[in-house]
Amino acid sequence: MTEQKPTKRQDILDAAIVLFAERGYNGTTVPMIAEAAKVGAGTIYRYFDHKENLVNVLFQEKVKQLSHHLMQGYPNDSSIREQFRHIFQRIHHFAIGDSHALHFIDSHCSEIFLTEESNQVFDSFIQYICDVIEVGQKRGEIILMQTEALIGIVYGAIVQILKMLRSDVLDGSEHLMKSIEECCWNAIRSH
Repeated sequence: MTEQKPTKRQDILDAAIVLFAERGYNGTTVPMIAEAAKVGAGTIYRYFDHKENLVNVLFQEKVKQLSHHLMQGYPNDSSIREQFRHIFQRIHHFAIGDSHALHFIDSHCSEIFLTEESNQVFDSFIQYICDVIEVGQKRGEIILMQTEALIGIVYGAIVQILKMLRSDVLDGSEHLMKSIEECCWNAIRSH
């Protein structure tokens, strides 16, 4: 079986995510993306109207991939503790598989250039986690606190830990990740 070469559009997206994750939106230019993708700058405009369109398409695709990744094998009928473990492990697995994606999502999720559609895609992802937290609160498994604050405590910690893994500050061993997951759970569970 022969391996298919990625399309130019995919080459552009692959180059763009690395640049946006490492340099940010303002620090990334269309010529930089073109050079990294090994295409002419004009080729980018065949697929995307402008840089803002490109970053929105990329943002939506990555958030949808993350959401899909979370849903795979989701333990709907399990305890909130098991659902939390699943979410933590799936976010970690996603970040390991696409090392720039989570950083890109996190660093661009509140930017003014995001379209309404991009905001809705991200809000749907966050709402899914909010729903798990709210069910956990109703069951008495998660402390009663504003849901957004709990998301900040856990999601913010996960994103920071994964940044540290990306930069080799942490070793990412299975033991360490289990300990971190346990600490994140302890931060929000009812005592």
